[in-house]
Amino acid sequence: MKSMTGYGRGECARDGFKITVELGAVNRRQSEISVNLPRELELLESPVREAIHARVARGRVTARINVHAGDGKSCAQMHINKRLAIAYADELAKLARQLKLSGGVSLDQIVRAPGVFQSDAELVEADKIWPAVEKALHQALAALLKMREREGAHLSADLSARIGIMRKAVEKVRKQAPLTAENYRKQLLERVKAAGIENIAVNDERLLKEIVLFADRADIAEELTRLQSHFQQFDDCRKSPEPVGRTLDFLAQEMNREINTIGSKANDAVISREVVILKAELERFREQAQNVE
Repeated sequence: MKSMTGYGRGECARDGFKITVELGAVNRRQSEISVNLPRELELLESPVREAIHARVARGRVTARINVHAGDGKSCAQMHINKRLAIAYADELAKLARQLKLSGGVSLDQIVRAPGVFQSDAELVEADKIWPAVEKALHQALAALLKMREREGAHLSADLSARIGIMRKAVEKVRKQAPLTAENYRKQLLERVKAAGIENIAVNDERLLKEIVLFADRADIAEELTRLQSHFQQFDDCRKSPEPVGRTLDFLAQEMNREINTIGSKANDAVISREVVILKAELERFREQAQNVE
C-alpha cells in the first residue's frame, strides 16, 4: 500500500552539463502528470510522461527538469545566433521603411530580441541529452516511490486500526441482534398494558404476528455478513502489491451502505450506539483511504 504524496530528486552530469529532476506528488482521484521543461528540451515531454506513468498509477505528479552548467564550467558560455540576428535586422529594417521611420536598426534592438543570445544549456540537443535526463528521472522516481511506500505503511496501520474498531462494533451488533425481537415483544406488551387493554395473552396470535413481522423487518444477518466480507477484502488489499486506492474507495461506499441499512432496520438502543461508532470510524477510514494510491 502506497501513499499518493511524496517527493523525489535525481541528477546526472554529462558533457559539461548537470541535469536535475524534481518530482512532487499530491492526492488526486485520477492520474495527472505535469511536466515543466526548458524550451530546448520540450521534445522530451512525452518520454518523461511515459516513464512517470509506468511507475505511478494515481495522484498528481509535477516534474521539474532543469539543465545547469556542470562542475567543470565556472559559468555558462554565451553564444550569438547570427542567422537569427540577421533575420531580425532584415525584418526590423523592412518594418521601419513601411512605417516611414527615420534611423536605422541598432545593435541594442537586435541583441534584445528573443533567442539571439543563447547559453550553453539552450544549445543542448534534446535527443543527445535524453540519456542523462532518463538517469536523473529514474533516480527521482526511486526516491519518490520510497517515500510513498514509507507513508503508505503508516496509512495501512491507521486504516487497519479503523477496521479493527469496526470489527469489534459489528461483533457487538451480531450478539445483540437475536435479542431485539424479544425486547420488542416486551415493549409491545408494556404498551398494550399502558393502553389499558386487558386479557391479552402472551401467545395471542395478533401479538405473535406483530413480533414475527418486526423480526423479519429487523433482520440484519445479511448486512453483517457483507460487512465481514468487506473487512476481509480490506485485509486482501493490505497484502496486494498493486495500487488499491480505488478499491478502498469502493469498499468505503459499500460499508457505508450496509451500516446505514443496519441503523434503519434495528430498533435497538445497543445496536444504535454501535452504529454511531461504525459511522464515525468509517468516516475516518474514508478520509485516510483518499490518500492511498
